Order: sequence, then C-alpha cells, then structure tokens
Amino acid sequence: QVLVAESGGGSVQAGGSLRLSCAYSGRTRSIYTVGWFRQAPGKDREFVAVMSWSGDPVAYGDSVKGRFTISRDNAKNTVYLQMNSLKPEDTAVYYCAAGRDLRTLTMTSRGQYDWWGQGTQVTVSS
Repeated sequence: QVLVAESGGGSVQAGGSLRLSCAYSGRTRSIYTVGWFRQAPGKDREFVAVMSWSGDPVAYGDSVKGRFTISRDNAKNTVYLQMNSLKPEDTAVYYCAAGRDLRTLTMTSRGQYDWWGQGTQVTVSS
C-alpha cells in the first residue's frame, strides 16, 4: 500500500505562484510514475504533469506548459508542483497520484494510477 498526501494549496491572485507538495509513504518501491491532476467544479479530472519516480522523463498538459514544473526530493519521497503565472482558470482541486506503470509518458489518464491523495484546493482570483 502506498499513502499519498498533498499540501500547499491556497488562494492567490492571478499572476502569482504556489508550490504544492505531495508526500509518498508506505511501499514506495512499488511506484514507477507520479502525476498531478486537477478537477474544477463540473469538469473532468484533467492531466497536469507526470514524472518518472527517478525524476526523468517528465511531461505536462498543454494548458500548463511553460508555467508549471514538477520535481522531486528523493530523500523526502516528496514530489512538488511549482505553479507560476497562475490564471483564474487554474482554479481547481489538485490531486497527486502514483502508479506502477513504467510507461511514464503515457500516464495521462486517471485510470492508469493506483494510489491517490485527497486533493488540495487552489483558488486563483482575477
């Protein structure tokens, strides 16, 4: 079993930045891929970023490319999502996830992941 816990959400004005954290614990040796998704009210869960547990490769959803960066701290089993130049349309609940699939760059759908966090709210005001 892998436990996943997000933190770092909050409210920010448009153009601002936030950094989300995702701590993984338990049987982390089962993890090959980690990802971030988000879900706005009334919308489907959207792919944001994905990264191999080793740190490479990485990929981003089109709506966040050039503004968001995924990274990890090996020693802390923690993955981060640095979000810059935030827009009101970035407002959503953000989820991190972990999966056992080695095909990192194909892991862009929620059904491909095995473990999920509870989500953290990000609100961007104009």
